[in-house]
Amino acid sequence: MAIRSTLGVCATGLALLGTAASAETFRWAGTTDPQTMDPHAVNSAPVLGFLNNVYEGLVRRGRDMAIEPALATGWEAIGDGDGWRFRLREGVQFHDGSAFTAEDVLFSYQRASDENSDTRSWFSPVSDVQVVDDYTVDILTTAPNPIFPDSIANWLIMDKDWAEANNAALPDKESGNFATLNANGTGAFRLTDRQPGLSTSLAPFDGWWGEVEHNISEATFTPIGNPATAVAALLSGDVDMINPVPIQDANRVDQRDGVSVIRGIEARVIMLGFGHDHPELKYGDMAGSANPFQDVRVREAVAKAINVDAIRQAIMRGSSDAASQLVSPAMRGYSAANSTRPAFDLEGARALLADAGYADGFSFGLKCPNNRYLNDEAVCQAVTGMLAQVGITAELDAMPVQNYWPELRADNFDMYLLGWSPGTFDHEHPVRFLVTTPNPEKKLGSWNFGGFSNARVDELLPMIQSEIDDGKRQAMIDEITATYQTEHAYVPLYVQPLVWGVRDGVALTQRPDNFFILRWVTAN
Repeated sequence: MAIRSTLGVCATGLALLGTAASAETFRWAGTTDPQTMDPHAVNSAPVLGFLNNVYEGLVRRGRDMAIEPALATGWEAIGDGDGWRFRLREGVQFHDGSAFTAEDVLFSYQRASDENSDTRSWFSPVSDVQVVDDYTVDILTTAPNPIFPDSIANWLIMDKDWAEANNAALPDKESGNFATLNANGTGAFRLTDRQPGLSTSLAPFDGWWGEVEHNISEATFTPIGNPATAVAALLSGDVDMINPVPIQDANRVDQRDGVSVIRGIEARVIMLGFGHDHPELKYGDMAGSANPFQDVRVREAVAKAINVDAIRQAIMRGSSDAASQLVSPAMRGYSAANSTRPAFDLEGARALLADAGYADGFSFGLKCPNNRYLNDEAVCQAVTGMLAQVGITAELDAMPVQNYWPELRADNFDMYLLGWSPGTFDHEHPVRFLVTTPNPEKKLGSWNFGGFSNARVDELLPMIQSEIDDGKRQAMIDEITATYQTEHAYVPLYVQPLVWGVRDGVALTQRPDNFFILRWVTAN
């Protein structure tokens, strides 16, 4: 099975790579500061994208998003679908000089799959991890799992001795620990300074095993929450790259001398989620009353009341595609049979609300980040206005992402905005994280904040994880997609665009997972 070729990967200035460019200091800025330096504490793109420069996994994704060797030099299926054997790279050092061995892989599995870890759902198909020798590890699965190597591209390996010596044997995403502010990976760059919310600096790791393609002597990331400030920093030369360029400013920035805008499509679907398992509303004038979103007619009314095309044109400036499901058409397992999204239909929405007993509408709380996704707060404001047209009053509460995730994990919402980019580039990924019934013991549904549950979806998930016949697998994915669409488990809105700004002389690669990989950067 191959990733569909419509997925865009943009590389600019690649001719510079491999030349004898002089060493340079590189400075870049983004909206969201990585929440932690712990690769197992928070499963989010800002954290994992940044830490892919510092830590490494057994496998990694290349410029074309294909899986390639990293800390493992090769892998092969074991027995009759019993699991996978990974042969580890010898001679690899962590940044503190200690040697990488199979014991670090076993430790990282135990840590990343622990109930304290935000990444534990990655390991729901795993039954055991066994050290064969210092450089061979067997990862056993509960059933044949042909996509397993793809599913662990962002599983980053930590040093067992370093973590244990610093009382960081387990992640702590709420209170933090030594690994929250410090790092000891095997990656091409090592952490030299971490000031949360202010700046994070990296330096090349002289002992890295890979071929050096960059010419960076030092790299510093600065979070800049104000889009106008980020653009000003790029235009003035204070930073070499910003992500994102505000969509409304993209053409203007692209016309300025000395800078350019790099555009692409991200593998991220923006959607609305509901508190399915909340018996009562938590916010608004009707807090404490029965939760209307438990009625599928109300959820369908929300889908019909939102004018996605208007959001795409007025807020996203035509730079996004409408979404009908939890993955974009570029992802493996996209359901072509279910590509139609609910039509914008205010009268239809009002009729559904009346049929559900809410002819006079109701009020509720809408939680939204204001520094995570492109124009996220503006999108939520538009949603609020659109829902008001059918009598639903949303009490909008927008906040920085570092406050947002704890609110969702604490069930403090009636409805919320979420973006999801499948780390495996496969439809199974959002099904496992967002649609399957939450089950901590089985490591399932860890981002299904609203507690959506459907027994048939739960039954089909392990079957699509183990089915090797593409046609049979797609038929099951189609059934799951039709189910979560019919149930309106989420309201998919659009596929988010990528809009990066870069000064002249900088060469980089823009991947659709929105990860910024420093080892591919040259600056002149």
